[in-house]
Amino acid sequence: MAKATFAAGCFWGVEATFRQLPGVSSTRVGYIGGHTDKPTYKDVCTDRTGHAEAVEVEFDPAKISYARLLDVFWENHDPTQLNRQGPDWGAQYRSAIFFHSPEQEAAAKASEEQLEKSGRFHKPIVTQIVPAATFYEAEDYHQQYLEKRGLATCHVKS
Repeated sequence: MAKATFAAGCFWGVEATFRQLPGVSSTRVGYIGGHTDKPTYKDVCTDRTGHAEAVEVEFDPAKISYARLLDVFWENHDPTQLNRQGPDWGAQYRSAIFFHSPEQEAAAKASEEQLEKSGRFHKPIVTQIVPAATFYEAEDYHQQYLEKRGLATCHVKS
C-alpha cells in the first residue's frame, strides 16, 4: 500500500471523491501543513493554525496509480482559487498536494506543469506542492461525513 495526501477545499467532498475509486483501500480526513500540534476542527476554523483540511488516501499502486489520483485531484476542484473553494474561504481550504516521496513530488510538479500548459484555466494554478508533514486525524464525526448522512457529494467542481 502507498499513501497520498491532498487538500482541495472542504475535506468532506474530497474524501467522498477519493473513497469511490477502485484501488483506494481507505481514506481519512484531517489537518496538515500548519504549526499547531493536535489541532481540533474549531482550531483550524480560526484560520490561525496554518493547517489545511486534507484527505489522506491509502491506495494499492497495482490497482490505481498516483498519476490517476493526481488527475482526480485536479478534476474535482478549482486549483486557481487561493485559499478558497466555492463558498468556503480561508487558508484551511487551500489547494495542496502533500507528497510522501521524491517520486510523488516529481509526478505532482509534472502534472501541474502539464495542466498549466493545457490552457484549461484562465488564471494561474496556486496549488502548493509541499512535503507531507504530521497528519492530524480529524474528529470522528468528520470521517466519511457525507456517507454517514446518505449524501453523495457536496464538492464544488471547477
